[in-house]
Amino acid sequence: MKYLSTRGDQTLRGFSDILLEGLAPDGGLYLPTHYPKVDAATLARWRGLSYAELAFEILSLYIDDIPAADLKRLVHATYTEAVFGSAAITPLKTLEPGLQLQALSNGPTLAFKDMAMQLLGHLFEYELARRGEALNILGATSGDTGSAAEYAMRGKKGIKVFMLSPHGRMSPFQQAQMFSLQDANIHNIAVEGVFDDCQDIVKAVSNDLAFKRRWKIGTVNSINWARLLAQVIYYFAGYFQATKSNDEVVSFTVPSGNFGNVCAGHVARSMGLPIRRLVVATNENDVLDEFFRTGAYRVRASAETHETSSPSMDISKASNFERFVFDLLGRDGATVARLFGEQVPRQGGFTLDAATMQRARADFGFASGRSTHADRLETIRKCWQQHATLIDTHTADGLKVAWEQREPGVPMIVLETALPAKFAATILEATGVNPEPPAALRHLESLPRRFAVMAPQVAPVRAYIEQHA
Repeated sequence: MKYLSTRGDQTLRGFSDILLEGLAPDGGLYLPTHYPKVDAATLARWRGLSYAELAFEILSLYIDDIPAADLKRLVHATYTEAVFGSAAITPLKTLEPGLQLQALSNGPTLAFKDMAMQLLGHLFEYELARRGEALNILGATSGDTGSAAEYAMRGKKGIKVFMLSPHGRMSPFQQAQMFSLQDANIHNIAVEGVFDDCQDIVKAVSNDLAFKRRWKIGTVNSINWARLLAQVIYYFAGYFQATKSNDEVVSFTVPSGNFGNVCAGHVARSMGLPIRRLVVATNENDVLDEFFRTGAYRVRASAETHETSSPSMDISKASNFERFVFDLLGRDGATVARLFGEQVPRQGGFTLDAATMQRARADFGFASGRSTHADRLETIRKCWQQHATLIDTHTADGLKVAWEQREPGVPMIVLETALPAKFAATILEATGVNPEPPAALRHLESLPRRFAVMAPQVAPVRAYIEQHA
């Protein structure tokens, strides 16, 4: 399996090369040359596998430059009951007939990002040791990616992490998870702006090829294909739990701001997993919902980006969206380069025609919806009162939209994104219940913190990396 760029660079690369690379040299994102097709016999064989066994089967279709025995060892070291709290790893919880939550937040940082990041930590350490190299990971987070990356990479040989986050815009628990880490290889940078400012800095540094190569810069954001690939696994796992045979179809509702989580569902569906619809749920920062409703992809400025009670989705420039548009436009790299490399920076977006949007819905299965703070409170309250289940604010966005978008006879799986304790203030407002974090994290917010505050500019971040790499 080889990989190419969404912006037209046809240079083919192996998995291990793009694992450490992040963005392609032309500024595009990596995708495989094709999505392997999974037939009915393979689905039937996979149905009885453990999560780790399933992960190995799926990853093996995309990774052929790591020996199978090594890949199997890394996967089985990652997906364990000890790390994720249950043998199923991502168990389903039935709320009502035909509507289930898929638990993705039982890892070390209580968020779905652990599902991929724990694997990336093992893959990075393995590949760097194999090459005798070191890596400086530069990332941006709106709340959960940062802590998941830092907990996965802390203490890993040959790896340093430089994580950018929007200063004061994460929940207190999210800030404490990141800033309380004292590991020497972890560096937190609080940027005086919004998440999109952080993401723009990461892209600008990654696009400076001389700087990137000199300082061995890599990424763990969902612009990294390996992270997105790891997320494909739980769509298959959820499908197998929700169905009895491969003749059945399901739909997924996915809370999404940066389009990485739901893009993994697009990959799973493209491989042949029987997914009827992929429903994108946004908060008030509804750039993705607007696109799927109208065909207009309109990036918001920092001043237009709302600060909400589901802060991990306070994103108005969806990085991973480029991968889907590449597939939607028949893998036309030149057009994608023009849209994302020229029109988005200069004009703030683009609009696709009605026929293309019809294909997005009919051929690719996409639908969307939007949720507000009032919706979140009502959904959290309703889920607690009717189903005795506490959900976090982002999962509430998903559940609200799922209730609207359900179709008769088609099971709907809502992807849980975090545990309620990470957003306790809103849960308390909605239910009167103060959700407790696991015992090991109960005193997290009282720990001393270590982080640097910077202006939303590239130069000080570059200087910081040079000083601490």
